[in-house]
Amino acid sequence: MPKVPVMQAVADVLESEGVDTVFGCPGAAILPLYQALQHRDIKHLIVRHEEGATHMADGWARTNGRVGTAVGTSGPAGTNMITGLYTAQADSIPMVCITGQAVSSKLHQEAFQAVDIVSVAEPVTKWSVQVKEAAQAPWIFREAFRTARCGRPGPVLIDLPLDVQRQEIEWDSALDAPLPAHPVEPHQPRVERALDMLLAAQRPLLLAGGGVVLADAHEQLRELSDLLGIPVQVTLMGKGSFPEDHERFAGMTGIQTSQRYGNQSFLESDLVLALGARFGDRHTGALEVYRGQREFIHVDIDPTQIGKVFGPDLGVVSDTELFLRALISAARRRKAQPDYSRWLDRIGELKKTLTRPEDYDTTPIKAPRVFKEINEIFGPETYFVTAIGLYQIWSGQFQRTHRPRHYQVCGQAGPLGWEIPAAIGVKSAEPDAEVVAVVGDYSFQFLVEELAVAAQYRLPFVLIMLNNEYLGLIRMAEEGYGMNTEVDIHYDEHGTDNVKVMEAYGCSGRRVDEPGELAEAIEWARAEAAVTSRPVLVEVMIEREGNTANGVRIDALTEPEPV
Repeated sequence: MPKVPVMQAVADVLESEGVDTVFGCPGAAILPLYQALQHRDIKHLIVRHEEGATHMADGWARTNGRVGTAVGTSGPAGTNMITGLYTAQADSIPMVCITGQAVSSKLHQEAFQAVDIVSVAEPVTKWSVQVKEAAQAPWIFREAFRTARCGRPGPVLIDLPLDVQRQEIEWDSALDAPLPAHPVEPHQPRVERALDMLLAAQRPLLLAGGGVVLADAHEQLRELSDLLGIPVQVTLMGKGSFPEDHERFAGMTGIQTSQRYGNQSFLESDLVLALGARFGDRHTGALEVYRGQREFIHVDIDPTQIGKVFGPDLGVVSDTELFLRALISAARRRKAQPDYSRWLDRIGELKKTLTRPEDYDTTPIKAPRVFKEINEIFGPETYFVTAIGLYQIWSGQFQRTHRPRHYQVCGQAGPLGWEIPAAIGVKSAEPDAEVVAVVGDYSFQFLVEELAVAAQYRLPFVLIMLNNEYLGLIRMAEEGYGMNTEVDIHYDEHGTDNVKVMEAYGCSGRRVDEPGELAEAIEWARAEAAVTSRPVLVEVMIEREGNTANGVRIDALTEPEPV
């Protein structure tokens, strides 16, 4: 078997695993890998901060379902990746992060930029490993990719000491291939019991979580709904798995990202089939209200998720697509024809009556008006990214989505600054797609330097900023404490001139103060992004102290406006 540089073998593995784009920042301790990546069919984007690299890999992976890849050097490069690893772990996103490391013999001597990154990353990864023997490297990389994508997907960190990277090993890539992934199939008796429970219910709901999106099970979800006539709700992470203009779409339940008709539909249901959902606290609110007297079937690929928040009436460990296929097959075999027409009529009535206003013409601009314009201007093929704050909640409440993987949100970790690098990742995965990032004025500033990456590599997208010059979500939370403290970031006339920030990176932007200007400004941004091949900002000055609907129980939300 021929001898080759070990990093050449690693680069062969990356190509074989479907990696065509890497997001990273070179440093002295990772240069042998960069040497091996030269002249490969792998595009590399130089990030301005390693956290940005992880969020780019995250957006890339969410878009195409493959394993994202981020690279950094030793020391602070790895510690800068921790937030991105946590975000990927929380939302079950497959990712491999590669770090350089000081030479093995110096690790105990506190060498320059030597840190035990494996231990640091362990709590926020599926696997964190240092390659100690060069001959192990390609095998560890193979197992890393299998680990990242199998079962509940998630991130892996591989740490490469410099001396290990410099060695040669016996390796023949012609004999190599990705390691097999073993599907998680449902236990048939539990499938049959689930069908029994569905058919016995009078007012069932299918609840599609992020696991439906990750498993590409949206077609089977639609098929089951069509076959049995069961209405569908989505969680925030499941948004896009079922078209929101469908007559059987029953909205979203939650104490933040929800619709009024969604919460009421849930409260009137008598059985919930939860598919790849983890019952997050922003979805459930007070558990005694959420659970009520209704029955729950919980399907999840990760057995440790079942019973973590509350014990369901039936738990099923399975990939959601395989479970849905088995359930559909069982229903066809039994010739099941339940009649849920009265239940569907009731949901249709709720959708017409339990609404929230969005067609505001007042100044300052009210946030729901922004999402009204977004819904009317952009088609279902548009990719959206958004992060955390009042704007995420407004987005969940008002923005309509129709396709899986086209609405991306860092749901559990919620790191500020996620949107710009995530949009770069999405655009890198789908170069011909239109990409829109919905941001807040505070989050925009956290990783704003990554605009330089989009400008350098000509990756256009539209940024729609909701600017209230506040830490708006925290200001709203402080109302419960009777205070308004350390959340006002206004200064001078408009605080930070975000249009000039865009211009500093060679991009462009426009500020909007009047609701009647919104549509024209957004259309201008779309055209400008296409012409310049760079990000374009529409900065919308919204009312400073506008709130979202919120509360602690899904049956008792406080509405900020008359409804």
